[in-house]
Amino acid sequence: MPQPQFIEAGEGVAIATYVWGELEGPVVLIVHGFASSTRDNWVLTGWIRMLQQAGYGVLGVDQRGHGASEKPHDAVGYNVRTLASDVEQVLDTYLVDDAFYVGYSLGARVGWQVLQDLGDRIPRAVLGGVPDGIPLGRLDLDQVRRFIDEGTPVTDRVTQNYIALTERVPGNDLSALIALAQGMRESGSMDPDPATAPTQPVLFATGSEDAVIAGSVRLAEATPQGRFFEIPGRHHFNAPGSKAFREAALEFLQEN
Repeated sequence: MPQPQFIEAGEGVAIATYVWGELEGPVVLIVHGFASSTRDNWVLTGWIRMLQQAGYGVLGVDQRGHGASEKPHDAVGYNVRTLASDVEQVLDTYLVDDAFYVGYSLGARVGWQVLQDLGDRIPRAVLGGVPDGIPLGRLDLDQVRRFIDEGTPVTDRVTQNYIALTERVPGNDLSALIALAQGMRESGSMDPDPATAPTQPVLFATGSEDAVIAGSVRLAEATPQGRFFEIPGRHHFNAPGSKAFREAALEFLQEN
């Protein structure tokens, strides 16, 4: 794991970035999911090693509120367009004209926006575990706030799972992640709109045991050059570690 290099994104937020290999040839920009990080989503699961061996330069991003990046507690700073703008700032800072995009969960939802905002700069993308609704819509924010402020036990099972995910990754800040969830909801910009589907080739991949799989299929069907890969035997939280997912993604990226 290289040392993070920081860039200044919107509102002066410091974004941690990581580089593997050279960024002068084909580049893959890789963006993690909610409550995860570049290291957790992509390094420990073998993605970086696979992409390097295939000859790609890899540019990793810890999204704001995650990993080594700055973690604001103000919900106003979190919406999908801001996160997409952070990605654009990373590409501009590294003078990368175009890159393949690989994102998972929140990173995939941001990728849907990046594909629209950056156009030809993203010629092809892999979006894993992306639903057609609000990804964090089932998170009970009131229960999480009481848990943070008073230590009141969380009773909602979905919310328990998210807290367990948050606590699993070292350095996570639960207050920042709750601000992110709140900001996404309040912005009203979290639902991917099939009517404005990206025109680039996109591989949608979701676990066979993931509750969002039907929504992912709908987005793939709405995307002119979209296709869908069902990750066998995986749910939302363990799909990035799937060898079948990695191999399908690499095969897709290498197509002409």
